[in-house]
Amino acid sequence: MLLTTALERVFLFKDKDQEITLSDLDPTWSVQAVLNHYSSTYPILTTAKISAPVIKDDTVQYRFESVMGTKG
Repeated sequence: MLLTTALERVFLFKDKDQEITLSDLDPTWSVQAVLNHYSSTYPILTTAKISAPVIKDDTVQYRFESVMGTKG
């Protein structure tokens, strides 16, 4: 018999060389909605893009990558 379980979503971003892990507030929210919510707390996320999900340690990890301060 096969059992399936939903993997927990985790959101990561780097701020001043520090890795910050954000929890999933509501699994029914889209990744963009989660980013929009956390951008009010972390202003660096207002210009962030969402990387492709990676499965690691029984979680689905999304990385918010800030494009602030990059040229080109």
